[in-house]
Amino acid sequence: MDLFKRLIPWLLSAGLVAFLVTLPLGTQSQLVLGLVLIAALLFVWRVWRGANQRMMMMSIGTLLVLRYLYWRATSTLPSMGDMADFIPGMILFSAELFCIGMLFISLFVVANPLERAPARRLSDDELPSVDVFIPTYNEDVHLLSATLAAARALDYPADKLKVYLLDDGGTDQKCTQENVIEAAAARRRRAELMSLCVELGASYLTRQKNLSAKAGNLNNGLAHSTGELVVVFDADHAPVQEFLRETVGHFREDPRLFLVQTPHFFLNPDPVEKNLSTWLRMPSENEMFYSVIQRGLDRWNAAFFCGSAAVLRRAALVEAGGFSGVSITEDCETALELHSRGWNSRYVDRPMIAGLQPETFASFIGQRSRWCRGMMQILLLKNPLLKRGLSLPQRLCYLSSALFWAFPFPRLTFLVAPLLFIFFDLKIFIANGQEFVAYAVTYLIANMILQNYLYGRVRWPWVSELYEYIQSFYLAPAMLSVLLNPKKPSFNVTEKGVTTNRDFLSSLATPYFVSFAVLVVAMAYAGWRYATQTLDNDLLVVVCIWNAINLALAAVSLGVVSERSERRRNQRLTVNRTGRLDLPGGSLAVHIQDASTTGARVKLLTPGIDLPAGEGLLVGRLHVETLDGQNVTGGIPVAVRRTIAEPDSLAVGLQYLKPAPHHYTIIAELMYGQGKPLSDFWNLRRAGKGVLRGTLMFLRMSLGQTIRGLQFGWLALNRPEPAAAEPPTHPPRAQDGGGKVAAFKTVEG
Repeated sequence: MDLFKRLIPWLLSAGLVAFLVTLPLGTQSQLVLGLVLIAALLFVWRVWRGANQRMMMMSIGTLLVLRYLYWRATSTLPSMGDMADFIPGMILFSAELFCIGMLFISLFVVANPLERAPARRLSDDELPSVDVFIPTYNEDVHLLSATLAAARALDYPADKLKVYLLDDGGTDQKCTQENVIEAAAARRRRAELMSLCVELGASYLTRQKNLSAKAGNLNNGLAHSTGELVVVFDADHAPVQEFLRETVGHFREDPRLFLVQTPHFFLNPDPVEKNLSTWLRMPSENEMFYSVIQRGLDRWNAAFFCGSAAVLRRAALVEAGGFSGVSITEDCETALELHSRGWNSRYVDRPMIAGLQPETFASFIGQRSRWCRGMMQILLLKNPLLKRGLSLPQRLCYLSSALFWAFPFPRLTFLVAPLLFIFFDLKIFIANGQEFVAYAVTYLIANMILQNYLYGRVRWPWVSELYEYIQSFYLAPAMLSVLLNPKKPSFNVTEKGVTTNRDFLSSLATPYFVSFAVLVVAMAYAGWRYATQTLDNDLLVVVCIWNAINLALAAVSLGVVSERSERRRNQRLTVNRTGRLDLPGGSLAVHIQDASTTGARVKLLTPGIDLPAGEGLLVGRLHVETLDGQNVTGGIPVAVRRTIAEPDSLAVGLQYLKPAPHHYTIIAELMYGQGKPLSDFWNLRRAGKGVLRGTLMFLRMSLGQTIRGLQFGWLALNRPEPAAAEPPTHPPRAQDGGGKVAAFKTVEG
């Protein structure tokens, strides 16, 4: 009720706009009014620190949006007498209506994001029993070893915790298929994973047939387990030790709680961050969802299951018949079903798992296509507006989450619209330049200010538009396929842990280069029109600015599809641990600076040590001091791969030598013994950029990525063979260095 009272200023602005927009004011007066409202928006943002600042920002922003919408609907639509103008004009207006509708729904969702207090820490006697499910299909055994070891190392009573590896790559169906080569591979995989589970203390489960994809795999786990709570981790999502201690307490506070969801944190950049080199300085794309939107959904009891890094109540799942599998996004669908049955959810805004993102642009698009198709399925097959049992806020929240994935429609419409005027002189937007500035420009500025206010720390200006642009070319046909046949989509596993052996142009790059070329030609043709015609030049300038924005997005997209090489298959996590490095001739105290599942970087704490340089020259063991500082773990066999001279000491790059399953227990404790490194990196990149700084940065990026993209395109034309993704490789053993240093290779594996 208090929140609805705080929403009153926002809702009243809709009434005030009816008075403002119908005032008999000329275009110049409307421009002044728009500028005054923008000034008020900036004043509330930068000066006013009242309790209702957020609502005032939304109210003023709403005034400007509705003012634009009224003008757009009453003064700018083409006449029905000219269908060549009217039809594309109405398509453009429909796209704008969709965006404005989504803006208002999203403002409702994030009106007051919930700052949830931590749950009470339960004593060991109070803790419920927990089953951990790790579903897998085709992931590499080394990746699974790290995740299994981290799950087994969770800080929880051993008699109340059981870890299950749910293997859909070794089902009876796959082991007995007609293709004898693939059947043999499935049988080898099953045997290897069964052995791995025995060594790490986990339970191996598979099933007869691969039915209902991930949902069916999880339901098979439910049928063979008994824990009060169920935790789901994707195969590449390794949890920190305190994950359960930070989440299970919520279930004791609310007996109707079915879900505690936590954010997904990633050790590696997605292809956009990698190819644009923004990984270490720009907030990741998913942080806007996990740090703002999920907290907004949590306010309305609508935070939903994201497929991993979540704890669920078995009783709720059993009541609903298990994990839902009608759509290919079983996570959101399952949450929708349980919310409609009166169960509650909570969101804990703390990163406590470390996972992997798709490494190539093609796999990125494949992942997003699955999400898009799945959310469209939910919208069509289980429409949240018609779903019984949901509250009105929950309906709006699920509608927002599903309809978001329709963004290819407006994005491609906004791409094509200015081209229709430039090339064909279609009057699909009836306005002169002065009116466009008075209404449209002020609306766009207000929209950017509002977005920057709400999401500025986790999303830089124009980045959302870029992600939408690069996905739209391939998500549009995916969305259309679901509209034509909602039950057709099938589940595809996203490939992870792939390396690229050299720079190359993505196989999906063609539409982006074609679009860029068309936009460049449009700019040149518009310039020619401006120089040779006298009518509509002011509107032509406005359309050229619109086209230039699209061109900037297209330019940056050339850099996105120009793949940088990434030979490091296993990403490093910064840690702050001490240990001991045993080498032939003695032991050295070390500070472990970072670690991955295949190696670590350590700094020698004893000055004046000089190690032989070169790959595989020294072999030894790395011991890690426990978190309490009382003792050290059993050693991991390592090879010194390189030495790095630092001002006060020597840093050493180590590679693990054929780690056995029990070594992954040490590796998991080293990487995931504490959640602080994840939170530190999570917060490190949250440096917002204002609208002006962000716009200038994006323009500079567009120039640089144009050059880089064209270089990649030229090389692709002259070297057309694609660079294949390298298959996962195991760490090699150290090689004989010859002579004296070969004798150092006496440490046992």
